[in-house]
Amino acid sequence: MKTINNFLIAIIFFGTGFVYAQEGEQLFKTRCNTCHQIEKNSTGPMLKGAKQKWEDAGEGAMLYDWVKNSSTLIASGKSARAKEVAGFSATAMPAQDVTNEQIDAILTYVDTYAPPAVADTTKNAKGGLQPETKATSEDYKSRLSIFNWLLVLTAVLVVIIIVLSGSIIMFVKSDYFKQKVAEKSNLGNVLTVILTTGLFLTSFNASALDFVRAGEGEKDGPWLLVETMDLYGLLVINIILMVVVLYLRHLFNQMVAMTKKPEELAKAAAENQPIAKINQILTDAVPIEEEYKILMDHEYDGIQELDNNLPPWWVWGFVATIVFAFAYIINYHILGISDLQIKAYDKEMVQAKKDRDKYLKEMAMTVDETNVTQLEDKAAISAGKAIFDQNCTACHKAKGEGDIGPNLTDKAWIYGYDIKEVFTSIKKGRPNGMPEHESKLNPVQLQQVASFVLSLPETAGKEPQGTMMEK
Repeated sequence: MKTINNFLIAIIFFGTGFVYAQEGEQLFKTRCNTCHQIEKNSTGPMLKGAKQKWEDAGEGAMLYDWVKNSSTLIASGKSARAKEVAGFSATAMPAQDVTNEQIDAILTYVDTYAPPAVADTTKNAKGGLQPETKATSEDYKSRLSIFNWLLVLTAVLVVIIIVLSGSIIMFVKSDYFKQKVAEKSNLGNVLTVILTTGLFLTSFNASALDFVRAGEGEKDGPWLLVETMDLYGLLVINIILMVVVLYLRHLFNQMVAMTKKPEELAKAAAENQPIAKINQILTDAVPIEEEYKILMDHEYDGIQELDNNLPPWWVWGFVATIVFAFAYIINYHILGISDLQIKAYDKEMVQAKKDRDKYLKEMAMTVDETNVTQLEDKAAISAGKAIFDQNCTACHKAKGEGDIGPNLTDKAWIYGYDIKEVFTSIKKGRPNGMPEHESKLNPVQLQQVASFVLSLPETAGKEPQGTMMEK
């Protein structure tokens, strides 16, 4: 009952942690994503590790006050850390209507964030979702298929281990086995068998089933991300389970042999002669009746030592590693037939750039600062508005009238109002607090949102900034 209670507590704990992390992710995307990025600076500083910095400064509790109303905390003069962060950007962080629990959820999410290895779902030139390449999709399906088969094999091996273990336990407890063992006075071997079996089963129970890792796929993406390392891990577990199966089978046969008469054992040995020969070739073991030939002279407390040869399979493996080492040195360091890691990496990077350029060209994503044109069709402007609403309204307001950032609808422009200049500002960012969006949006999306900005009607808002120009 205690084990069941602990199991239920663990489920509740991890389930609560998962929900908590999910809430933090949602809050980050809706409240922080516009001005902050997790692992690099943007309009505001990166958030990963921010909590630790406040705690290191001895002001961990004031972090909540900073998020809720940074201006009030700065004006109070109580926080040196607040003054330091305030100097990061000329624009003040707006007040946030959040609870301490929600702040904790956000900070937990960013501190434990790891970029998911999911398929590319950016929008293509037509506004639809960018599909996976054929090779990527096929690779994933192949890995998932192998993973499923290995999982089935794992289940089969576990069942076999349970059956063999039950058979051994029942056999050891039987009166027939106890009588035969008592007749041969070989209880020490029996205890060794039982103890070894228990150790194997305990080891298996303690370490098994620790290989499945759920991914963070998109809504329509795979529910489980299977990577190559997952397959290797599951393969290793299956090999270990197979070794346990073979060992338990060997123990069971030994225990059965302990109950047989010498003539029965001789007959069984004759039937298994081919296996015995293979075993002899691999181990070079001396038969028990001839062990006196390799008995060494010294003796300690009545214990003598056998001068066995090293197992041939081990010697062959050792020789193979020496041969491999010479082949490796000649191949990589003397003749230079194969590339060392740095050279191979450089070649892969060159090829990856070629593949990326080809992909962008095929997907009509070669738009940049030199060839961008203003879009005027309604579909493109509508797509640009959706991107603007998601990424820009926190600083520029819904109609572009300006708040933290400048008014985008008046005739005053800081960096120019031409489509190429607006595109560059959105893509690369600007030094006075404008974050780059190249890492978030593809070239077509950048062109769409830049075109939408230039299509905005003039709206009263923040005072003009920059140079007055005629659109």
